[in-house]
Amino acid sequence: MGPFEMVIGIVLIVTIGGIIKAKHGIRRDNKGNEYFVGNAADKEETKALLAEIRALKERIQVLERIATDGNRAATLDEQIERLRDRP
Repeated sequence: MGPFEMVIGIVLIVTIGGIIKAKHGIRRDNKGNEYFVGNAADKEETKALLAEIRALKERIQVLERIATDGNRAATLDEQIERLRDRP
């Protein structure tokens, strides 16, 4: 996978995350803080989705670091294995 495909993948993941958040009533105020707009029944699902989005953002950061760093192949393999071990 080349850098162009990786960038496209990252953009898609972030966009999908934004769509999911908007669908479930998560908004941002002027300062960038997220807040929930919806009924109480959706709160648990929203919390789970927020946790999943945080995990995806962490994975994106790792992928960006892997793509931009000129690391050795062994280090790259170790980072990929750490990503696979995450839930």
